[in-house]
Amino acid sequence: MAAVLVGQFHARDAEGRVYSVHEFQESTPSSDGIAGSEPVTTYRLAIGDRVNKLDENEFLLVQSNVTIIREPETNVAS
Repeated sequence: MAAVLVGQFHARDAEGRVYSVHEFQESTPSSDGIAGSEPVTTYRLAIGDRVNKLDENEFLLVQSNVTIIREPETNVAS
């Protein structure tokens, strides 16, 4: 099973700490050993801790049971 980094974003907990979250897509082999058609999306902190997605902008740090909220994306004018 191969995981490909497809995105990253920052999220904050209730105390204001900022976390860097990486989004991966993993291909899942089917019963015949060929990669399945539906990739699975997983999330991890930059330091490797697992993250579960609760809803569109809310995530749960698995090890510490802390809820974090995705920061809105900011566009930088050039």
